[in-house]
Parts: sequence; C-alpha cells; structure tokens
Amino acid sequence: MSALDSLENPLREGMRLEQSPAPCTVVIFGASGDLAKRKLVPGLYNLARDHRLPGGFSLVGYSRSEMSHEAYRNSMRDSVAKFSATGAPEDSLWDGFAAGMFYCTGGYDDPAGYQKLSEQLDQLDAERGTGGNRVFYLSTPPSLFNTIMDNIGKSGLSKGKNGGWCRVIVEKPFGHDLETAVALNSEVNRIFDEDQVYRIDHYRAKETVQNLVVMRFANGIFEPIWNRNFIDHVQITAAEAVGVEGRGGYYENAGALRDMLQNHLLQLLALVAMEPPTSLDANAIRDENIKAVKAIRAIPPDRVNEHAIRAQYTRGWMNGVEVPGYRQEPGVNPESTTETYAAVKLYIDNWRWAGVPFYMRSGKRMMKRASEIAIQFRSVPHGLFPSSAADLIEPNLLVIRVQPDEGITLKLAAKVPGLGMHPRSVNMDFRYGSSFGVRSSDAYERLLLDCMLGDATLFTRRDMVETGWQLMMPILDYWANAKGKDLHFYEAGSWGPEAAESLMLEGRAWRQL
Repeated sequence: MSALDSLENPLREGMRLEQSPAPCTVVIFGASGDLAKRKLVPGLYNLARDHRLPGGFSLVGYSRSEMSHEAYRNSMRDSVAKFSATGAPEDSLWDGFAAGMFYCTGGYDDPAGYQKLSEQLDQLDAERGTGGNRVFYLSTPPSLFNTIMDNIGKSGLSKGKNGGWCRVIVEKPFGHDLETAVALNSEVNRIFDEDQVYRIDHYRAKETVQNLVVMRFANGIFEPIWNRNFIDHVQITAAEAVGVEGRGGYYENAGALRDMLQNHLLQLLALVAMEPPTSLDANAIRDENIKAVKAIRAIPPDRVNEHAIRAQYTRGWMNGVEVPGYRQEPGVNPESTTETYAAVKLYIDNWRWAGVPFYMRSGKRMMKRASEIAIQFRSVPHGLFPSSAADLIEPNLLVIRVQPDEGITLKLAAKVPGLGMHPRSVNMDFRYGSSFGVRSSDAYERLLLDCMLGDATLFTRRDMVETGWQLMMPILDYWANAKGKDLHFYEAGSWGPEAAESLMLEGRAWRQL
C-alpha cells in the first residue's frame, strides 16, 4: 500500500500487507466443471494479481477429460476473461500465473490416475519449490466425494511430504440429511484429521458477514444492547430473483431448506447470536458459534407448522417478462412438492436471547435479489411525542446487507427541520464500495487464501454441520410425510406466500427489502 493510496482514502491509512501463505500446490478435482471456471481459477488469478500468492505457487487441474497443459491454460484464460470481476487478464500477469498451471487426466475411481497425480506433485515440489504442501479442492458432485477421498487416502496423498502440510476443501452440500452427513463426515475423518478439513460456506466469507464480528466486538456501543432486553427480534433473509436456472434435477432433491437455511442462514444466525470469543483464533470463534446453535430450541415434530412454512413459486412476472412456475421448469416433476421458499422461526434458550424470535427465510423468484440480517430493536418504553407523529417513528433497526450493495444501515429517529417538534425515522448508511474505495474480494478468493494460510475461521466444523441437520430434521421429516398437503404457493416476482406472516408474532411483519 503506497503513501498515496493512504492519502486518497484515510479509512485505509495504517493498513499493512497481510500474511502470505507458504509455497503450495492447489489440486482441483473437477477441473473442467462450472465452479472451477466461474469461481476457483478466476479467484486464484485475482489473488496472484493482488500479489497474495507465494512464489512457486502451482495449480493442477484433475479431471477425466483428455487435455494438454497448454489447452487447460487457454481454457482457463477464457474463463477468467468471462467470469472474473477484474475483467480480462493482463498478458504479463497471466503469463506468470499460467506458468504454474498444469493438468492431469485421470478417473476419479482409477488408482493409476492418483499415482500419476502423485508423481506430478512430487515433480512440482522439486521444480517449483512447493515444499510438499497441498490443497485438494473437491469441486465435483457430492456423489464423488467418498470415491475421491478414499483414493487420496490409498495413494498416500492425504499426508504432506517432506514436512509439508495437506488440506482438503469440501463443497456443500454436506450430506442430504443427518444420517448422510454423519456418514460423510466419518468418511472424511477416516482419511483426514479434522484440522485438515475445510468445509466451505461462501456466505461466511462475504465482507459484511465478517464485519459483523468487528462491528459487535470492536464497538462498545453495540455489545451492551445486544440481548433480549433491547432486541425485539432478528430477521435473516436470502432472497433470489432467479429461478432454478436449468438445475431443476438438482433442486428437486434439495429444496430451499436444505439448499440455504440448513447451512448458509444458520451460519449467519450463529454469528449474530454467539457470545464474545476469547480470541480471534479459528476454534475460539467456532466454539462460540456451536454453543449458540446448540442452544436453539428443538422443534417438536407435532408443532412444525407453528415454526416453519414452505411454498413454491407459480407463474408470474419479473421485470416485465412472464416467467414459468417451478413445476413448468425443465427437469422438475409437474406434481413436485419441493419447496422453493422456506421460512423458519427459532428460539435460543440462553440468558442473552431468551424469548427473542429469530426468523430465517429464503426463496427463489422473489421480487429482487437481496440478502441481509435485520436486527429489530424494541420500541421506546414511553412515547413523548403526539400520536400524529408516532406513526412516523419506527423502532431502531440495524440492517447488515450481505448482497448486493454490501454495507450497514442504522435506522433512528431525528427531528424534521422547522419550528415544530416533528420526529421522523431516517437512515444512516455505510457502504463498502464507496467508503473504502477498493474492490471487495470475492468470497472464494478469501476462502482459498485462508485455506492456504491454515486459517479455518470461516470454514464449517463437523459439529456445526451435524447440529444444523439435527435442528432441521423434524421439519424435513414432517414435510416428507405431509406429501405436499401443507405446501403453499406464491407468484413469481412477489415477496413469498401470505402464509409466512403466520410465523410472526405480536404485530411483527417480514421486511420488504
């Protein structure tokens, strides 16, 4: 960071260069897949562009497709040009990055392929000084996870060589239910120690989500009021404007609860509800996360309808264009009961949060794309102002916008200019883009770098995965047995089903984002 940069933006003054990882090789299983093209290789290139990768850094793509090193490099250059937030790569930067990019052809169940990969990694250690340090990224369908991990173990790749380290990144979904999640975790831990395993949840790596920890624990004004005495309720929303985008076959077996609430939104709830950690150590933070989630009250199987609502979008209009209903999407059963919208009400039974409802909702084909955490404070205990002004004063509200337009808004009451005493609610806004004047790193950039650094703070630990499934299983089991009798519907382009309002208590209502 130059002195000029600091002068141009005082908010960044005093920042120092951050830690760089040790030389290593990242191996992407599923190297020709969509995630690798859209996120992983563009993310690694941007880290190189920002001088965050170590000298000798190497990338090996592993897939069944036959491809030369040069063909793989050319294919990935096209992907970076198409999907990177920084645009087409500069020749000099790309050439340096691509010099460490290689390709290995092999089947996921073929021991000979892993032997070939092992020899290639040894060669990179010798030629590029990667020190036996390896990151394996499982960018494949979950059905291949066990096969890949088993072969990594059998081939001896699960242990770093010559004193180096070895880590594995596993993409969600982490199982389909509690039973399969436990089985998957057992298989993972048969091959890798838990401290080698990095289960990825990209929501946790978004700037505003990370800023939640800073906002709570670096500002003395928030922590004293972050409890049941001052907070009325919390709403966590992940609204998507898109439909299933050609992934009807996958979504039929997932649904909104599995796809979003059980993992992403529950992770956000944990960060809101956690107690102050003893340090910024990864396990200190994750210990407090799991304590908060374990304190969530179990939902009785016979009272699921009081705590959860599911719905499915029907034909409607988005930005002036008519769009099909979920049952008309390709790959979807015309009589499907899969939910594209799910809302859940939870309570945390501890001293900080007793009696405070936490609401989570996520849906597709909603009015607009928006993800946020809304902390609704209680109303003032006594109204001083005339009843005519009372309607213009809303309770204080803190909104943490996760996407888009990352930032924080605080709603408070202020006097309208003039001779009278007329209060009105106004917003105080903080926006990342305009305040710091720098590009926010993509979530995958941050997560890839953290894994290379050995920082597991933003990754999901085994106990969190299994506790999340345990909480959601009563809902999933009830819905499976109901066979769609409790399924509601909402028009595409709306804010979801009217039935979701039944979860709200004592005059509360879902926010219109």
